[in-house]
Amino acid sequence: MRVKDLPARERPRERLMTSGATALADRELLAVLLGSGFRGSSAMDLAAQVIEHCGDLDGLSRSDPHRLLAVPGVGPAKAARVAAAFHLVRRAQAEPERDRVTGSSDLATVAAPLLRGHSRERLVVVVCDTRGAVLRRTVLTEGGADHTTVPVREIITAVLTAGGAAFGLAHNHPSGSLDPSDDDLAATARVAEAAETVGLRFLDHLIVTDTSWRRIPTWPDMLTGGQKP
Repeated sequence: MRVKDLPARERPRERLMTSGATALADRELLAVLLGSGFRGSSAMDLAAQVIEHCGDLDGLSRSDPHRLLAVPGVGPAKAARVAAAFHLVRRAQAEPERDRVTGSSDLATVAAPLLRGHSRERLVVVVCDTRGAVLRRTVLTEGGADHTTVPVREIITAVLTAGGAAFGLAHNHPSGSLDPSDDDLAATARVAEAAETVGLRFLDHLIVTDTSWRRIPTWPDMLTGGQKP
């Protein structure tokens, strides 16, 4: 039976989209990559033949694309897609572990290189996933010697665009002062409120100087003595 003749809820691609990749068997995942079958064999039949040809999934992952061409129904396009997918996995596994933010100190470590040694105030956004791994860090604004803007809408947009679940902010004080201004306090409160509205976790907002750093409390923090829950 062809995959397209199956009920929609049983098709590998549709099941992947609704239930996630972990719900699919090896041959179903490979069928999604192959895309189609060959001469009366469904994509899942062809996927099973490819895995059998390579011995097992590990053998498939290490197979040269030319080896896959020996399976009837696997042409250059299919062989290239499968080889490329497994090579992407190997590249991802070879990359160094991402920086991780688990507290204010980690946030300072990640943001400080973009802030220290600059004569103008900068605002840095550090975007993280649900486990605190850093997805992106970027200078969002740059102002004068004693101020820069904190654009709440742009901050939230930057986090969502990067696929983040959490984020922290940091800006430098070229003067060397670690004291937050009234504008710093108000901006931090606005960002915290906006993050909660869209379901993002706001980690912290830091002031960074060339020698030290300090967190800016939100209004609830100030009411509870500056202690974070």
